[in-house]
Amino acid sequence: MADAPDTVRVHVLRVFCDDHDDHGNPLGVVMDGAAVPSTAARQEIAFELGFSETVFVDHARTGSVRIFTPSEELPLAGHPLVGTAWLLAHLGVGGEALHPPAGAVTCGAGPGDAWIEADPSWSPPWVLEQLDSAGAVDAVDAGDRTGGWEYVWAWLDEAAGVVRSRAFVREAGIDEDEATGSAALMLAAQVGRPIRIRQGRGSTIVAEPTGRGTVRISGRVVLDDDLRIDLR
Repeated sequence: MADAPDTVRVHVLRVFCDDHDDHGNPLGVVMDGAAVPSTAARQEIAFELGFSETVFVDHARTGSVRIFTPSEELPLAGHPLVGTAWLLAHLGVGGEALHPPAGAVTCGAGPGDAWIEADPSWSPPWVLEQLDSAGAVDAVDAGDRTGGWEYVWAWLDEAAGVVRSRAFVREAGIDEDEATGSAALMLAAQVGRPIRIRQGRGSTIVAEPTGRGTVRISGRVVLDDDLRIDLR
């Protein structure tokens, strides 16, 4: 990693935690993205960290960010943008939008939560598969999922808009994703109503179509660690 510093500082968050701040999807955020200028070096850091996504903040005030899975860069992803929106606000440098490669994403944050509003068509190519029951979702064997971006879901309580879901992205280096905001964007747009998603082991995502062709997703965020990774 010739173009990278000897160490890089990473904030480790959990995004889409439940009401008790448990569960949630781990996220790494490199605030000094400019210190790691090349795509190859960023990809290597994301692989070494091993989170489903790692964000590199190129300019905090403008919200310029890039997002990497362990194996590829994404133009947009939900839990990385929600987590980064919260972290920038927590550090006092956040604005009203983030700018991943897909385009401008409106955002906001409170003391313990954050939200983004984005166009579902910017999401990765999720295939949404509705199953008959939440039990059928729970019974899916991740080892049998060898395709692309697979998202299985079922109603837990259709009248109340409560969904059970799981997500599998082997081709992006993610056997099973704990909480998936980009798929929530697509699902809320598909069902056309506000939903509350219970994903993975216990994560919670709230998603609501805005009527403007976008969907707002929100959830709780916890800062777990502030560490330095030795790159030598």
